Amino acid sequence: MSHHRSLAIFLITCPDRRGIVASVSTFFFERGFNIVHCQQHTDPLEGRFFMRILIDIGATPYARGQLSEEFEELARAFAMEWSAHFTSDTTRIAVLASKEPHCLFDLLCRAHGEELTGAQVALVISNHPDLEATAAQFKVPFFFCPVESSSRRSQEREITRLLAQHHVQVAVLARYMQILSSEMLDETPLPIINIHHAFLPAFQGAGPYRRAWERGVKMIGATAHYVTAALDEGPIIEQDVERVTHEESAEALQKRGRDIERVVLARAVQAHLEHRVITHANRTIVFSPGI
Repeated sequence: MSHHRSLAIFLITCPDRRGIVASVSTFFFERGFNIVHCQQHTDPLEGRFFMRILIDIGATPYARGQLSEEFEELARAFAMEWSAHFTSDTTRIAVLASKEPHCLFDLLCRAHGEELTGAQVALVISNHPDLEATAAQFKVPFFFCPVESSSRRSQEREITRLLAQHHVQVAVLARYMQILSSEMLDETPLPIINIHHAFLPAFQGAGPYRRAWERGVKMIGATAHYVTAALDEGPIIEQDVERVTHEESAEALQKRGRDIERVVLARAVQAHLEHRVITHANRTIVFSPGI
């Protein structure tokens, strides 16, 4: 995505009908905006239309509020659900982790190297103290929020408070080995992205690579999805798999699995940051990376 131009990204979904693309294009043309990139998808089964459109807003004096108000009039005519995002904004991320460092370290490296588009890791939260030094390497604030079975809700409320205090816009569970309660999800109106150590749905719960090895699987994978109250059943953003053989030990599978987890989680976070994901029902439309 270009960092040099000031772009607006509109994500749009509505019932499919004739004239949507023409009306949206005309709306921006009449106001002097240049359309830089446009992707669309029609789901014929549901009769639903999806669109991601990038607008160069650098050359026009339009205020965001005015643009949004005027677009809302068009949106009502087509019963659109829509959102507008601006590439000049920085997205603040919280990363939640437990003891395994690989996904956290990978995200911190990418953020440090400015590979995560327009993002800043604002803080790291963990239910163990082990990864404090990892966060410190990148000068990211670290918060230790231990979980006691008797005080799980108070721990969750502390996390919710930290997310609000640090103005977090998306939370990422980087092998955070705690299930978030439905109460916490209700209290935390943020998108939360989780990485799951399986090509879902498969081998849920503890020791997945050992159980995969015992079953003699020929493929292992990872799945990144948005968190919902239904455990590991939220809308899937990204998945990948690798072929394996009977010659590899459970430890070898775990090592390869960690690599897949890193990449899949990073791709999912990137797609979210680039506003390439529209969630509808329990599915996602993920537009291809480009501008």
